[in-house]
Amino acid sequence: MIFSILAVFGGLVALALGGELLVRGAVGISKMLGISPLITGLVVVGAATSMPELVASVQAAMLGSPGIAWGNIVGSNIANSLLILGAGALIAPIAMRGIGKRDALIGLVAALFLWLATYAQWASPMLGAALLAALVVYILWRLRQLPETGEDDGDGEGDPIWWLALLQFGGGLAALVGGGDLLVGGAIELAEMAGVSQTAIGLTVVAVGTSLPELAATAAAALRGRSELAIGNVVGSNLFNLLLIGGVTMTIAPQPIPFELADIEWPVLVASALLILGLCRYASRLGRGLGALLLAAFAANTALVFAL
Repeated sequence: MIFSILAVFGGLVALALGGELLVRGAVGISKMLGISPLITGLVVVGAATSMPELVASVQAAMLGSPGIAWGNIVGSNIANSLLILGAGALIAPIAMRGIGKRDALIGLVAALFLWLATYAQWASPMLGAALLAALVVYILWRLRQLPETGEDDGDGEGDPIWWLALLQFGGGLAALVGGGDLLVGGAIELAEMAGVSQTAIGLTVVAVGTSLPELAATAAAALRGRSELAIGNVVGSNLFNLLLIGGVTMTIAPQPIPFELADIEWPVLVASALLILGLCRYASRLGRGLGALLLAAFAANTALVFAL
């Protein structure tokens, strides 16, 4: 049991460090390419911070643990919307200004579709390929849009060094792969020893662990007043979790999404996606009071996972 706990802890540390390096490298690369802050958050940082979830879910699926794989996907999105965004708002209120409305709507549609797929128990490589194709279409469409902020980020940092950005990106990716292997292996063993379902472990321990890069990126963006990057990171990561990670997982391990997610956790995910859409459309800012409520909702959902 000690070795399993050490494996989970070591995996979490590797994921956190790897995610930080990957985000730094991704932001540096995006600056060199002249990509706007919102697009950087949605596509570059959103994809980069989703790499821990991708590694963990794919490795879990290949080990025959769909509960951890899909529990990680669903749990990570819930953690992004409630834990990560709530913590970011507590650190520094986030100005919304109506940004990311279209992206949040696409995220809601994707969540509803996969909730339906869970009820229908659809499972095939074709379904996985369709999710990946939808992601490619989304990225191409989004990159063709004019920047919603219209200006450079102006964060006062110097120009990125291309070789350092690539080194950070590659080193971060390597740390994520190793950390994901440790985390998933240790989580499976702990679930078996504790008599807790693999889905519950995926929804909590693995999901929160693989969401650490999103927490680091969102907290840093909130502190620096980078609202577009903070919101874009959460919304983009949620989209990549559903379409990229769900697509890859379904393609390489076409097993039905665990039905135990259908009645409670998928509704929580859909409700959180609807909340994000409402905030993006109507809220002028996300203050500390609402941030505290989001954290309370996340804590209540976590307690419910272990109570059932």
